[in-house]
Amino acid sequence: MMKALKTLAGAALALSLASGGVQAQQVLFWSTQARPVEETQKMRDDVLKGFDGPVDYQVAEDGPWLTRLQAELQAGSGTIGLLGGLHGDFSTVGANLVDLSGVDVGGVKVNEAYKKLGMLGSSEQKYLPWMQATYLMAANKQALQYLPAGVDLNTITYDQLIEWSKNIAEKTGSPKFGFPAGPKGLKHRFFEGFLYPSYTGSMVTKFRSPEAETAWNKFKELWQYTNPNSTNYAFMQEPLLSGEVWVAFDHVARLADAFNKKPDEFVAFPAPAGPAGRGFMPVVAGVAIPKTSPDIDKAKALVAYMLKPETQIATLKATNFFPVVDVKLPDDMPASVKAFGPAIATMTGAPDALPALLPMGLGDLGGKFNQVYTDSFERIVLGGEDVHGVLAEQATALKAIIDQAKAPCWAPDKPSDGACPVE
Repeated sequence: MMKALKTLAGAALALSLASGGVQAQQVLFWSTQARPVEETQKMRDDVLKGFDGPVDYQVAEDGPWLTRLQAELQAGSGTIGLLGGLHGDFSTVGANLVDLSGVDVGGVKVNEAYKKLGMLGSSEQKYLPWMQATYLMAANKQALQYLPAGVDLNTITYDQLIEWSKNIAEKTGSPKFGFPAGPKGLKHRFFEGFLYPSYTGSMVTKFRSPEAETAWNKFKELWQYTNPNSTNYAFMQEPLLSGEVWVAFDHVARLADAFNKKPDEFVAFPAPAGPAGRGFMPVVAGVAIPKTSPDIDKAKALVAYMLKPETQIATLKATNFFPVVDVKLPDDMPASVKAFGPAIATMTGAPDALPALLPMGLGDLGGKFNQVYTDSFERIVLGGEDVHGVLAEQATALKAIIDQAKAPCWAPDKPSDGACPVE
């Protein structure tokens, strides 16, 4: 009898420990987003603290993120509970993602266009949108006195930006346009999503077109009035705050500090327009669950939590990425949010707006794709090489990458059967 009681007690203890272990098990949130140390910490301390259960928020560059995910998928089991990434991050692994159509988001209205993107061309909800951002222009108010006559910041063109930057340089004695051309700057996104679409209506297909040559020559004009320290800049908020730069382009998250620290000194405005339209790159991040997730129900609960209005607001405060659900922002939002919101709305709603999606379908070749645009910039603008010759060579490299990935075209290029052509 005593032996039986001891056996039952041992079983009960084991069950108790097991259930306690399950309750304490962390959800590994494996993400390519909020990588700067401050943002990562805010995600852990401020955004995820309200979830019912521990979350281990870990970030990685695109390549390692995908490598680990693919290794777990190939093994048939893994530790990643939830994925956070951009639209393009998910495009090559869609077949291995759990359908999120049935996730209960509690009546929250999620952006329909972004939800459709999250289906990745299938009949299932492969990811749900999590947050959105883009890139904008920012200016010190001191620069406004040098605007060419009749120029409206909300409808500015590349020609007007060049003229404005020239005026500032000539009147102040030094070039004050700033560009994130440093090793960790997001310069490639400007060329992919802003300059190319604005002049060619394309990102890939018309890479070496006459219109593309015009675009590079225009940027060379602008570079004459660009602060030479731009080749060291990663985040434009710092040179804006120091006064080295008066007009700049960057991701909203990399401009925010300037607006938050000196809200009365800066204005935000849309990216310029070119002959083909006002090219801009919407950055849509989503959350997805790999089929190897160790606790799919818990991961789905975390998905629903990330879309709660209060979580979306906390995410905005932590990362400067804007909500993807209908939510009324509180009055105590940072100055950067108040400045960026109207500028983003103006840009995305402009009659000449031309959205260019982040590159997709490239898998672990995304870095090489970006490098083509970076190399073109370095050779044409910094090295002074012939535009036509450089684009001919770089187009060959671009085509090889696209063909290897078998990546079909994405906006603003027209859909293609098979690999996106480089004409």
